[in-house]
Amino acid sequence: MKKTIIILIITGMLAWAVYDVLNSSEETADSGDYVVEDDTKEESTSEESEGNNKVGLEIGNMAPDFELTTLKGKTVKLSDFRGQRVLVNFWATWCPPCRAEMPDMEKFHQNKDITILAINLTETESTKSDVSDFVEKFELTFPILMDETVEVANQYQIQPIPTSYMIDSNGIIQFKALGAMNYELMVQEFEKMK
Repeated sequence: MKKTIIILIITGMLAWAVYDVLNSSEETADSGDYVVEDDTKEESTSEESEGNNKVGLEIGNMAPDFELTTLKGKTVKLSDFRGQRVLVNFWATWCPPCRAEMPDMEKFHQNKDITILAINLTETESTKSDVSDFVEKFELTFPILMDETVEVANQYQIQPIPTSYMIDSNGIIQFKALGAMNYELMVQEFEKMK
């Protein structure tokens, strides 16, 4: 039964990937291949945090803190980057839309003053070396965080991947994208943040 469910999920994801690739000639921002969360939804979590901001997953909430180890073995916490604008991206090597957005993410990292924390859903990978090979192939220079038990993915209630959060220098979520983003959208949302 579990295998059947997994096969159905993978088949659905592959079908979506084929659809996404066939429609990639249009810009992502115009084609609706991503979903932008607006700030009118109720909060997902509601712990009190710094000031009047609540920790949660909606725009305007303080982003939940987490601690993970990078592919290179360094321990990193989201709160270590307070004072900087941060893009948190959840991804996996086997995910076609993730693969499609990585070159744009690297370009974004190179051209803008942004910290990118790319959280790999390591438990879903065949082997850890798949992640290293992927990083080498795409020549990624931003930190790759390993979510070995998908604890942080669960904390952030990740459904589709890729999912990205753009967090301002105060730790507040300013933008959320469900699905792949292109470079132009990344820059557009980056320029809105402080």
